[in-house]
Amino acid sequence: MSVSAIGYRIRERRRTLGITQAAMARQLGISASYLNLIEANKRAVGGALLARLAERLDMDVDVLTGAVERRLSDDLGELPADPLLKDIRVEPDQAPEVVARFPDWARAMLRVYRAYLDNNDSVAMLSDRLNRDPLVQESVHRMLTHITSIRSSAEILDEVRDLEPAQRRRFERTLRSESKALSEAAQHLVSHFEQGEMDRGSMAAAEEVDEYIIAHRNWFSELEEAADEFRRALPDPDRPAIDGAAQELLESRHGVRVETARDDNPGREFRNQCRFDADARRLVFLRNAPQTTRRFQILRVAAELGYAELLERLCDDPRLSTPASRARARRALASYVAGAVILPYHRFLEAAQACRYDIEILQQRFDAGHEQVCHRLVSLRDPEAEGIPFAFLRADPSGHVSKRFPLFGFPLPRYGHVCPLWSVFTAFQTPFRVVRQVAEFESGRRFLMISRTVTKRAAAFHEQPVMFSVMLACDTLHADRTIYADGIDLGAHETAVPVGSTCRLCARANCQQRQEPPIALVAG
Repeated sequence: MSVSAIGYRIRERRRTLGITQAAMARQLGISASYLNLIEANKRAVGGALLARLAERLDMDVDVLTGAVERRLSDDLGELPADPLLKDIRVEPDQAPEVVARFPDWARAMLRVYRAYLDNNDSVAMLSDRLNRDPLVQESVHRMLTHITSIRSSAEILDEVRDLEPAQRRRFERTLRSESKALSEAAQHLVSHFEQGEMDRGSMAAAEEVDEYIIAHRNWFSELEEAADEFRRALPDPDRPAIDGAAQELLESRHGVRVETARDDNPGREFRNQCRFDADARRLVFLRNAPQTTRRFQILRVAAELGYAELLERLCDDPRLSTPASRARARRALASYVAGAVILPYHRFLEAAQACRYDIEILQQRFDAGHEQVCHRLVSLRDPEAEGIPFAFLRADPSGHVSKRFPLFGFPLPRYGHVCPLWSVFTAFQTPFRVVRQVAEFESGRRFLMISRTVTKRAAAFHEQPVMFSVMLACDTLHADRTIYADGIDLGAHETAVPVGSTCRLCARANCQQRQEPPIALVAG
């Protein structure tokens, strides 16, 4: 549905409630003539006025603006990019019509498609592990060795009738020991695969959590209030370094010890350079974890424990349909609280506006990491005090996208590879330097992309550091409010880089970066 339909929705809902235009205008604190222009789609509406309208009309903001339908049609429009559908003539621009006419069918198709992706991912993972995993190969070799020994001993016992009693007992002992070893090897192999399944996670769960956060516009007022309460509970909440106070609170209130791992290479049990053992009440960090990461994770665990009831209530949402998605959502919301404690909303917003969203200055002022600052900039969505609307993306050098938050009009694909021309990838060519880019999509919309690499440093000389690229993007209508637009003619034709969303949905025939043909050519 078009954005221009918002006036229609307002008028129809007002009439359904039996409220006159004059009465509604008085409730909103605006003139009846201005409300008339809004309902005629001749005036834009947003911010605090949009929030008041939604409240008076008893409608969710996303339903009122049509954001729910837009997200659904955007997701549905990406399905034809899957090679599975290459022989079927499916036009992505028909998605809005499908959503408008059959919204439940659209949701059903997306749910089935996510399950299909999940199953494909599982098959690929199992196939790869069977073919390449050294532990699997070693376990299979051990099992075959034990089976061979068991078979040999069994054949001797069965075929040789005149064995001495001592010899028979020796072969029987061999059978027992080899059978036990075979059982242990098999159990070890099963445990290895089970652990892999736990580590892999579910693509469907990730999609549901993304959908849930997007539906809330990444703005949770109750979590902001919890973060304010949390800061007041710290012994000295206004000092720049809250590390010791947060650790003391975690230990005294929740009985959780914070430790540092002795081993530089502890394996896969660590996530984000730490591991929380809820049963042993231990939060263990890798030795190379930077202080910003330690601070954030200490606060996240404290939020999970201290606000468990609030997080559970917020996750009681039909969009989170499985225990895996609810667990993932609880962790994401606890991380939201941690970020809000480190970067208090109004202080951070004022600082961002004062320095024109200079991420480096915000890092220094709040003693936070680059990615933490970018995450917080995306969550400045309070209707009463809103920051610049940003999209967010994090990718690794292979092109795998591990985090994303969309923006209206910004075609951020959810099911395929992102356009390689985006600055989130070109940033790898100049590590640790900000790369800015004005990108123009086929629709004519232009966005300012701001990207920079971040690294999880290695613990020892022989280890490779883990590198990501983090990108923020905003409409060029807001770009001049940032320091990153300085010196750029945002309207000049030669300034913009022609980009797409993903190859199969992009019709730029002369693109030298194309990896796959567009759907139109495949279908034709």
